[in-house]
Amino acid sequence: MAVGWATEETTTEEIIKNFNIGFLNSTFVFSAWNSKRLVGCVKVLSDLHLRSIILDLAVLPEFQNRGIGIELVRRCREMAPSSEWLVQTDKAKSFYDKIGFVENDDYFLRIPGKWF
Repeated sequence: MAVGWATEETTTEEIIKNFNIGFLNSTFVFSAWNSKRLVGCVKVLSDLHLRSIILDLAVLPEFQNRGIGIELVRRCREMAPSSEWLVQTDKAKSFYDKIGFVENDDYFLRIPGKWF
């Protein structure tokens, strides 16, 4: 909720219970910690060669603008340096622009699922 992924009204016990499944099934995940507190994370799906997709990148608001998000993306890109990197965003577009992402003419199509 702190990073805008959900609201109290839309968060159910089932969502909370199953939240970590997406992280466990990602190609790789990186996290940032302040002592024992999780302050940032990123999860990626990738074939490690042609395409990699940042599914979620989050940094707690009080830790933003400290380079944590940039470092998390840098570590991701090190895992598949020749890969095309994709992200779908609206709220964080200026962040991704700043680190070298550019708009493309591709379309993301979707079939809504149980959670979104």
